[in-house]
Amino acid sequence: MEKQKLVVVGNGMAGTRTLEELLALDPGLYDITVFGAEPHPNYNRIMLSPVLTGEQSLRDIVLNDEQWYADHGIRLLLNRPVTKIDRARRQVHAADGTVTPYDKLLLATGSTPFVLPVPGNDLRGVLTFRDIQDVNRMIEAAATHRRAVVIGGGLLGLEAANGLATRGMDVSVVHLGTSLLDRQLDAQAAGLLQNSLQARGLKFLMARQTAAILGDDEGHVRALRFADGEEIAADLVIMAVGIRPHTALAERASLYVNRGIVVSDTMQTYDPLIYAVGECVSHRGIAYGLVAPLFEQAKVAANHLALRGTGRYAGSITSTKLKVTGIDVFSAGDFIGGDGTQAITLTDTVDGIYKKLVIKGDKLVGACLYGDTADGAWYFRLIREGTALAGLRDRLMLGESAATGES
Repeated sequence: MEKQKLVVVGNGMAGTRTLEELLALDPGLYDITVFGAEPHPNYNRIMLSPVLTGEQSLRDIVLNDEQWYADHGIRLLLNRPVTKIDRARRQVHAADGTVTPYDKLLLATGSTPFVLPVPGNDLRGVLTFRDIQDVNRMIEAAATHRRAVVIGGGLLGLEAANGLATRGMDVSVVHLGTSLLDRQLDAQAAGLLQNSLQARGLKFLMARQTAAILGDDEGHVRALRFADGEEIAADLVIMAVGIRPHTALAERASLYVNRGIVVSDTMQTYDPLIYAVGECVSHRGIAYGLVAPLFEQAKVAANHLALRGTGRYAGSITSTKLKVTGIDVFSAGDFIGGDGTQAITLTDTVDGIYKKLVIKGDKLVGACLYGDTADGAWYFRLIREGTALAGLRDRLMLGESAATGES
């Protein structure tokens, strides 16, 4: 009997993880074709920063090399962006004219970097920080230019700034907000982080709005102009101001899109033959940009593609554990706190440690850690499981081993 045809659009971490889960459940169920827009096999996008600093190469961060696809009988079509889904004929069309039929389709198109809609955003020397091509362009620019401006004080912006500084550039970070990593840290932890990065030579321009990017006579960036009229010289500008779900292909196929490709708890779109996972997805109104939720989605999608029909994705409680330029930070849940909550804080300025735990009633609802994240996983477990603190409350700040007697 002829196998059903599964086509995967997107060769990133979410789509390939779904295939790994599917192959573990039923390796022989489908004839599988994977389309990748990039010329590279699946690599770990989280590890682009060490490639930028020169600590690692592309080869070091590849997760599934081309031999892996061959070993599993998967047809891998690299450097072939998909331009059209013909749902009536159940066909996928690629930019090079390739037409591939499907019985089931998995969309894992990821996200695209948001580019500020300001004059000059298309000048040479204005880059984003999203894929290995971006990193290669940044490395080339750092070899011949001196002044870099990174727009965005989130994780990607700080990693880009650190990488370019490591390569000898004079780097300034422009941030619209008043504190760095404002989605992952509270104001006090963000202040500690900024002080530490400033001590390493990075400059910060906070609460600044970019109004225009200015170019020279040859069409290359030369400066940034802020809303207040002030200008700062720049040979290289990196946009790191967020991502948007990549939904254009789904929209052209008339799939329902609302801040992402809308999926059910079984990771199916409004067309039951088409599944979607990863950063391109909107589930219960939420688009996730962290790896853990994407892998949870992959497991559920694989369960249904394998015809098990039991998996359900109910959403994710997210935590963020980061090493920002060598500094450990962690946050989970409602780490800001508010009405009806109580915050317990510990600050050790000598060792550069800050901890904040947010309690509501008899439960831990949020945690923010800077400099010492050893107990982050335990705090996250308490938050996720809604554990009653009872006698733990007074010893909570001491960590898991001291509070529970377990090591």
